[in-house]
Amino acid sequence: MNADRVANQVTCNGRAYRFPKAPTVVVCLDGSEPGYIEETIAAGQAPAFARFMREGASLLADSVIPSFTNPNNLSIITGRPPAVHGIAGNYFWDPAARTEVMMNDPRFLRAPTILAAFHDAGAKVAMVTAKDKLRLLLSNGLDYRTGRAIAFSSERADKASKAANGIDDVLGFVGRPLPDVYSAGLSELVFAAGVKLMQSFRPDLMYLSTTDYIQHKAGPGTPVANDFYAMIDGYLAQLDAAGAIVIVTADHGMNDKHMPDGAPDVIYLQTLFDEWVGKGAARVILPITDPYVAHHGALGSFATVHIPNESALPDLLNRLWATDGVEMACSKAVACESFELPPDRIGDIVVISTKQKVLGTAPEKHDLSGLDEPLRSHGGLTEQRVPMIANRRISLPAGRRLRNFDAFDVALNHVV
Repeated sequence: MNADRVANQVTCNGRAYRFPKAPTVVVCLDGSEPGYIEETIAAGQAPAFARFMREGASLLADSVIPSFTNPNNLSIITGRPPAVHGIAGNYFWDPAARTEVMMNDPRFLRAPTILAAFHDAGAKVAMVTAKDKLRLLLSNGLDYRTGRAIAFSSERADKASKAANGIDDVLGFVGRPLPDVYSAGLSELVFAAGVKLMQSFRPDLMYLSTTDYIQHKAGPGTPVANDFYAMIDGYLAQLDAAGAIVIVTADHGMNDKHMPDGAPDVIYLQTLFDEWVGKGAARVILPITDPYVAHHGALGSFATVHIPNESALPDLLNRLWATDGVEMACSKAVACESFELPPDRIGDIVVISTKQKVLGTAPEKHDLSGLDEPLRSHGGLTEQRVPMIANRRISLPAGRRLRNFDAFDVALNHVV
C-alpha cells in the first residue's frame, strides 16, 4: 500500500500528496495552446474560466518533450517525467521485439499512477479519457471489485462493464449517445460523465482527459474553438458548483504547420537518411503515430532515428543542423539528459523541428487524405508551454518551474 493515512498523505513515485480536502479534479485539455481560453473569454463565452483565472489561479507550465499525448498524460498521472514512467511517445521501436509498436499497453508503464496510489489508500477515484488508447495506461492498478474505482473512455463508453471499468451502461448513465471518435462530442462526453460522476459517485480524486481533434483543426479565437471551450466552460462551472477543487492543464500546445497554400510543411527524414547512409539503413520513428491519424497524418515536430553505425553520428548531426526547419538535433544521451527520457525507448538521434515545420518519414508513407484543414500539429519545444488554471487560490514557492505533471501536487498540496 502506497499510503499513510495517519499522516493524511499518500506517497507515489517519491512525491507526497495530501489526502483531498474536497473532491479534486485534474483536467488535461489535449492540445490546449495558451490563447484558446483567453480568446473564448474575450468573446464572452467562458465566464467560469474568467472567474477561475481572476479569483483562483492562472499560470503557465511546461509539458514534457516530446510534447505528445501519451508521454504527457502519463507524466501528469504519475507526477514524473518519462525517464521514470517509461512512456516516451505514442509509438516506438521495440528493440527486444525488433518491431515498431504502439506504447499503449500497461506492460510499458514503469511507475504506478497517483490514482492507483490513492485507491490503495482507500480513496474513491475516477478517470474518464476520450480515446481508449490511454485508458489502460491511465487506469493501471485500479481494482474495480472494491467499488471505489471507475475508469472508462468516451470512445468505448458503450462497451464499459462493471468488471472492466467499475461501471456499466455509461451512455444511459450520462444520457448521451456514443460520439464519433473524430468529433468534439468525444471530449464533451468526458465532461458530461465527469459531472455525473461528481453528482453520484462523488470521487475523492478524478482525472479527465480530452482529445485535441478541435485544436488540430481550429486555432484560438475561431468560432469552432470558441464554441468548444464554451462547452468545456459550462461543465467546469458545474464541477465548481459541486464543491470540487479543479485544476486545468494541458498535455501540449498546438501550432500551424503548413505553407501559405495550406500544404503541410514537412521535412521527410527517412528520405534524407536514405540519401545519407543508404536506403533503409536508418530507421526513422515518429512518436506521434497512433491509431487516429486522420487529423494529423502522423506528422509532428519530434522524431527519433536509429542509425546503423554510431561513428556516423557527428556527421549526421551536422547535416541535420544544416537542414532548414530543424530546431534541434542531438544524440540520445543529450536528449535523455535534456528531456528526462528513457534511453531504451528512443533512437540514437533526436530531431525537433521549428514552430511551423513537421517531421515525416517519406511522402509515400503518409496518408494525408484525412486533412480537411491546413495542418496544425505539435511535438516540439514550441508546443511545450501550456496553461495551468485553478478554481481556488494556490500558493507556490517563488521561482519554481511549474510542469504540467505538477498538476496533482498543485491540486492536493498547494490550494489555499
